[in-house]
Amino acid sequence: MNYETKSGFVAIVGRANVGKSSLLNAMIGEKIAIVSDKPQTTRTRITGVITRDAVQLAFIDTPGMHRPRNSLSEYMVKQVTESVGDVDAAVLVVEAGVPLGDIENQLIQNFAQRKLPAVAVINKMDTVQDKSVILSQIAALSQLYSFDHIYPLSAKSGEGVEDFIK
Repeated sequence: MNYETKSGFVAIVGRANVGKSSLLNAMIGEKIAIVSDKPQTTRTRITGVITRDAVQLAFIDTPGMHRPRNSLSEYMVKQVTESVGDVDAAVLVVEAGVPLGDIENQLIQNFAQRKLPAVAVINKMDTVQDKSVILSQIAALSQLYSFDHIYPLSAKSGEGVEDFIK
């Protein structure tokens, strides 16, 4: 028998409170990461593993990227940048209806420097009434980086998560 197994590490990155931990929990099907409305709940990397057929991916939930204001926040930003340097691919999570900014640009520059394969997730799409806003975000993300795919979804309701996992 000839089995070809594929595996890899994938960092989940984005600014604070865009739903990175919620996405990890939705993908795994269990609450392994703390979810809170309070920014900076995730302070260290949390790993969740998905195995499907001959593919195993370890997703690493990272602290929210932000401008550091003290030694703890510097440590958390370092966790994000180190995670991007240690993985085979990345997932950039942005919030539906929130304009892209310096934080997303910084993360995307990090992807580009490493020639890192990446996908983007527009999370919380269930909170946006005007879906043309999501189309605008897809266009903006497409101009910033050659993402392999851009997925609008809602980690909270689960809408679109299964398509993302495939």
